[in-house]
Amino acid sequence: MGSTKKKIADPLDSTMSLGDHLEELRARLILAFFGLFIGMVVCLLMGKHIIRFIEGPYLKVVGSKSGGGGKTEQRDPNDMVTVFFANLASKLVTDSNAPAIDPNAVDYLRKVYVETLRSWPGGGVAVEVKDKSDNVVVGARLQTLAPADGFVSYMKISLIAGLILSSPWVFYQLWMFVAAGLFAHERRYVTTAIPFSVGLFVAGALFFLFIVAPLALKFLIGFNSKFLGVNSYFTFQNYISFVTLLMLVFGVAFQTPIAIFILTKSGLVSVDTLCRIRKYVILGVFVVAAVATPPDVISQITLAIPLYFLYELGILLSRFGGRKKEDSAVSPSETDVF
Repeated sequence: MGSTKKKIADPLDSTMSLGDHLEELRARLILAFFGLFIGMVVCLLMGKHIIRFIEGPYLKVVGSKSGGGGKTEQRDPNDMVTVFFANLASKLVTDSNAPAIDPNAVDYLRKVYVETLRSWPGGGVAVEVKDKSDNVVVGARLQTLAPADGFVSYMKISLIAGLILSSPWVFYQLWMFVAAGLFAHERRYVTTAIPFSVGLFVAGALFFLFIVAPLALKFLIGFNSKFLGVNSYFTFQNYISFVTLLMLVFGVAFQTPIAIFILTKSGLVSVDTLCRIRKYVILGVFVVAAVATPPDVISQITLAIPLYFLYELGILLSRFGGRKKEDSAVSPSETDVF
């Protein structure tokens, strides 16, 4: 009797024990973190450009507060002081009434002023915002208050941007772990959900950055100015924490249709049940939005409303998928007709 080689069971084609599930989870998490690490390294090399991109809503709102149509401009203190002392030197040379001053003294003063401006507190991101009249908007510059704030914020931006960049790989690993615990006929829905899950995550993050963030900042700055009578001077770290956290929140919240679709297809919940609990869902999404966002009305509403519409989209997708399955099951074949 010949020996038979034992075939190793595929975790997607066999029933897995608890230990197998834990081992599968460990392997998928390692692969997901490896992809996230690569994405973060890439974003570390592009950090300055990503920072400028994330600063867009803030600079837009601050510019509009100054009279609309604000624009940003990089300013080098060395350039400004060089122009000032060049004009001063030319005046001293051309003006006959000017006192005799040693040119070396002018150059010495220029160097002192350059070093003074470079060491001026409240540095941070060297961006100035101007209004339509080319007046610099006071307080438009994001500032750092602690020595490590800039570095910590830079790493946080790189991490979140790396997650968005590597999201196709990360979501693939997470959904493959979910698929390992499903039946064979349910796994095909997971493979379909992966690209939609990635697209919805990126769409949620960008929706906050371009739509919600300007509205929330405009509301908060306006409230501080009109009702409290105080100026809004945001630190670089606080602004980055505010933006990156809510980008993640909106990205995860936009997974609602996929989650509902998987739940209905796996039989854990029915479409009729989801329709009956709509009034509780409306209350629930506002509670979730209030917990997940800062305590301002704009952020809460702009998360709650899309979240409810995404809930309805998940019901539509589940209903459409179920109807399509029923049509294919009851449609007669050619052998039945003849």
